[in-house]
Amino acid sequence: MSKHLIIFDTTMRDGEQSPGASMNLDEKVRIAKVLEKMRVDVIEAGFPVASPGDFEAVKAVCEAVSDTTVCALARALDSDIERAGAAIKSARSGRIHTFIATSPIHMREKLRMQPDEVVERAVASVKQARRFADDVEFSPEDAGRSETDFLCRVIEAVINAGARTVNIPDTVGYNLPDQFGALIAELMERVPNSDKAVFSVHCHNDLGLAVANSLAAVMKGARQVECTINGLGERAGNASLEEIVMAVRTRQDMFSCDTRIDTTQIVPASRLVSNITGFLVQPNKAIVGANAFAHEAGIHQDGVIKSRETYEIMRAEDVGWAANRMVLGKHSGRNAFRARLADLGIEFKAEEQLNSAFARFKELADKKHEIFDEDLQALVTEEGLAHANEHLRLVSLKVCSQTGETPVASVALAVNGEEKQARAPGSGPVDAVYKAIDSVVQSESQLQLYSVSNITSGTDSQGEVTVRLEKAGRIVNGHGADTDIVIASAKAYINALNKLVAPVERTHPQSGQPI
Repeated sequence: MSKHLIIFDTTMRDGEQSPGASMNLDEKVRIAKVLEKMRVDVIEAGFPVASPGDFEAVKAVCEAVSDTTVCALARALDSDIERAGAAIKSARSGRIHTFIATSPIHMREKLRMQPDEVVERAVASVKQARRFADDVEFSPEDAGRSETDFLCRVIEAVINAGARTVNIPDTVGYNLPDQFGALIAELMERVPNSDKAVFSVHCHNDLGLAVANSLAAVMKGARQVECTINGLGERAGNASLEEIVMAVRTRQDMFSCDTRIDTTQIVPASRLVSNITGFLVQPNKAIVGANAFAHEAGIHQDGVIKSRETYEIMRAEDVGWAANRMVLGKHSGRNAFRARLADLGIEFKAEEQLNSAFARFKELADKKHEIFDEDLQALVTEEGLAHANEHLRLVSLKVCSQTGETPVASVALAVNGEEKQARAPGSGPVDAVYKAIDSVVQSESQLQLYSVSNITSGTDSQGEVTVRLEKAGRIVNGHGADTDIVIASAKAYINALNKLVAPVERTHPQSGQPI
């Protein structure tokens, strides 16, 4: 059995299905470069048939990376597979991942197909995918609730048809670790040609067991785990990449395999994904949370001072917790700025984009004494947001707030290039700003989430604001950053409003419904 545990990252596909977590092409390329630097084995870059944007993003990722396999998702439909094949055509190493549901409830209620028809469709889809790629992966959707005998039948058939990886998904997060591990062991034992394919798992976190189920499967012989940065994913999320990798690496006494991941890139990748999606990492999140290596209890502090191993089973430095400070300031030149961005995997297609980002950097350097890599990532995200959809743009903002007085905000917005002004009171400065903006745009949306965090440490740190808006069942996230938290709040709100007016083009791979 292979000692190499393949890490299959689906942050840009399954992670993007989190409500409001959509990423544009440039953002996906930035994440892909960081994943490649981390030495992820496979990047699932998207669902090409979902929209023209998804198709182009998968193509762009194929062109941006060379040391990592790029995978495209496709339902067991001819049109999906052809689109996926076209999207990965330029990849140095490409894979098509096709799937069809195999649980009784899915076959009966969703597919309206008989088991024999599902087997026939699964085999046909794998054979067609092999026309476009030698590397084909097949998933029996909702395998965790499928009948074992039927799973054995489907898996044997798709391996004979040419599938090189068979992924067993716990699509709805229903399984328990012992149960799921036993399922993997039974499938590998009973399927006659199981030695001809790599067995993989893809676990969801509905019961908080995605990582535990994945690790149980690895102990029983699975040699690929599908996971996401920060556990991002629809509903309660997916198995967390950082937790899988560090559990296997830390407990080599229990695992007979290991990944090739450069773990020092874990924290930078976590921060980048959080910055781009607006999904903040909880402080007590394992590995990448702000408190993951913090000690407050006196007895813990004393122990760590005497010997780190008393309370720490990993070194913070090993997962990327380091002060990555950019040694540049307001007197630094454009070439030094460009070089540091290149070190972070960030490149601009046009010189004017670099010039605009450099101007923003100069403005930030005037406000902050020290510039960190996290500041640069936020700056580049802001630059991308500023050009992605300019239906609304903040021109100016003034807020008056003092003890005993009702705060009042005055805003000037450019609406499709036409400047409009508004003034409104509020219960606080941010509330006043949002009411002033609403008086102009009249979005009729509902604010579901308002969250503030600091990008780095210090009182001069940039504030990072995430908002979530809902309108007619559609959910979008907005993101903004600034050393002034009120301005950051306005940027986040406007970013979300811009997304609301953008057309809905994407299709959900499982339901086929717009998202």
